[in-house]
Amino acid sequence: MTGYSPDLLATATAGLRQLFPEAVSEGKVDFARLRFLLEAADALAPPAPEPYELRWAGKAQARREVQRPTSATLLPDPTAAVAWNTTGHVFIEGENLEVLRVLQRGYFGQAKVIYLDPPYNTGSDSFVYPDDYAERRTAYEQRTGQRTADGLLNKQDLWRQNTRENGQYHSAWLSMLWPRLYLGRNLLREDGVLLVAIDDHEVHNLRLLLNEIFGEENFIAQIILETATDNNPGQVAREHEYLLVYAKNKERQGDWAIASKKAQLIEKHYQKLRRQLGPDPAAIQTQLRSWLKENRADLRGVEHYDNVDERGVFHDADVANPKFGGYHYAVPHPRTGRPCKVPDKGYRFPEATMQQLVAAGDIVFGDDETTIIKPKKRLANAKDQLRSLIYNDGRAASKRLNNLLGRDIFRFPKDEKLLAGLLAFLTQGDDLIIDFFAGSGSTGHAVLDLNAQDGGQRRYLLVQLPEPVAEKSEAYQAGYRTIADITRARLRLAGARLQAAQPAGAPPLDTGFRAYRLAESNFRAWRPEVATAPDLLAQLELFQEPLHHAGSEAALLTELLLKLSGGPGLRPLSMAVVAHELGGLPVHATADGQLWLALAGLNAELVAAAVAARPQRLVVLGQAFSGPNPDEQVSNARLQLADAGVVLQVI
Repeated sequence: MTGYSPDLLATATAGLRQLFPEAVSEGKVDFARLRFLLEAADALAPPAPEPYELRWAGKAQARREVQRPTSATLLPDPTAAVAWNTTGHVFIEGENLEVLRVLQRGYFGQAKVIYLDPPYNTGSDSFVYPDDYAERRTAYEQRTGQRTADGLLNKQDLWRQNTRENGQYHSAWLSMLWPRLYLGRNLLREDGVLLVAIDDHEVHNLRLLLNEIFGEENFIAQIILETATDNNPGQVAREHEYLLVYAKNKERQGDWAIASKKAQLIEKHYQKLRRQLGPDPAAIQTQLRSWLKENRADLRGVEHYDNVDERGVFHDADVANPKFGGYHYAVPHPRTGRPCKVPDKGYRFPEATMQQLVAAGDIVFGDDETTIIKPKKRLANAKDQLRSLIYNDGRAASKRLNNLLGRDIFRFPKDEKLLAGLLAFLTQGDDLIIDFFAGSGSTGHAVLDLNAQDGGQRRYLLVQLPEPVAEKSEAYQAGYRTIADITRARLRLAGARLQAAQPAGAPPLDTGFRAYRLAESNFRAWRPEVATAPDLLAQLELFQEPLHHAGSEAALLTELLLKLSGGPGLRPLSMAVVAHELGGLPVHATADGQLWLALAGLNAELVAAAVAARPQRLVVLGQAFSGPNPDEQVSNARLQLADAGVVLQVI
């Protein structure tokens, strides 16, 4: 017995001598020789399969950032809002990654469309990305002085110009986008769609990134946006950008088609001719064909609708099946009674459908049975499809924004008319559209514009960082201090202009918005890094009062709704909240009365009212229970409510 514990190094060396005697000399390990022997053995083993993936410096850190929780909340700002009590639209000022974390519970699976216009990484972009993933953003901003005395983010500290000289030029951009796209995907419905604008600088990397996050099988299209010629010198004049389109689940997508606007122009002219010429199809057809030729350039794609009968405008389509193996049956000619000639590939319709078309007068017959019949495709059924090539001159959007806000307040805005056209294919009813790189607010403007056109009730949720504007800029001279200020101004002015243009008798148009700002939680957050007994006792003492500070009732309600509610159709930031007084205590009811929040406490009368009304949940602050036996009060109330099917949640 030596009196010492075993010599683990000597034991390991002895084991190595048994396995690799060449690598141990005079009781010492020759590590270079051992490495050589191990690498030689590894070379003989079959190589492990290498996955196909996009890799960059910092990817693992970006993935960890996705998992980072937050205790932050959103602070309501009614003074910056428009029509707070009646609107369903939301604008949030704050850093979008942290905002996306805040929205994960309340807005999970809510959005039909997410449209994004992120930085293009052209070599002159400045964008936010954390330099230290190991600490909370609030602590990081405080430590590095990223906030000025008036609370604005300090641009030179937070915004970094990502130039091509940066050794991680692409990596920094990918690390910025990865967690935002990943968390954004969580907010999409199963039938949701993502649209991302980009140009040649990063389109190749962005598509690989989206393949990884959404799945290559959910790629839908890479739309080319044809633009005005780029005046920058180069070998090839750049005249396009891209729009990448991905579905959360491609199998949940239907046909993207809408009534043709060009066809509506033809229908309008047809009705005019009918009023002038009366019910004379031949005369109307002659005049219509002349008008179509004169306006061919504006009617491309529908100019072949040039036939007229008693029921209206149509074009004669093809009755033949696209490939061999179609239907074969007899269609008697209405005059000769003999079967009409059948196309070589057969008919594309079954016989029952053909009989219905003949009965409805929707088949064009020739002079006799030797001519192949043709179905009438009615103008009213003409549809527009979303095309892979779209012309869009962004200068028109800049002119409209200049007219709205003033010259050069915001340069190179996205075209709200183009976005409204895209959303028309993808959304309807009260669908939610999210944009967390809101910029000047083009997406919100587009939603309002589209609702004004078709009477829809679509809602937008926009997020924009309070990025300071340059002091020498036109925006600064006009009184704007941040990009978020510009966004809010555009939403207000665009809404007012659309309201003024509403015709008499039109359905109500929601042009307001609720305004929020990213803020610290109203509740104290437990600090798990505290380890010493005195510090733990001090923290426990603090938690006798769970509220971090005396925030407003509206702020507390907002945070509770964000962190407690969520589900199909529930949008916490725009939900109606009805205030009641029950048993002398204020109670806020929301979610169609299924969620009650009693922030001031609980008494017997309030419990009795809840038992009678039977909401699904009653939420009460733990600090509201006082007296000698608070636990007994909670237990008694919980039992009474449980008998009525009401869940008591104490926080």
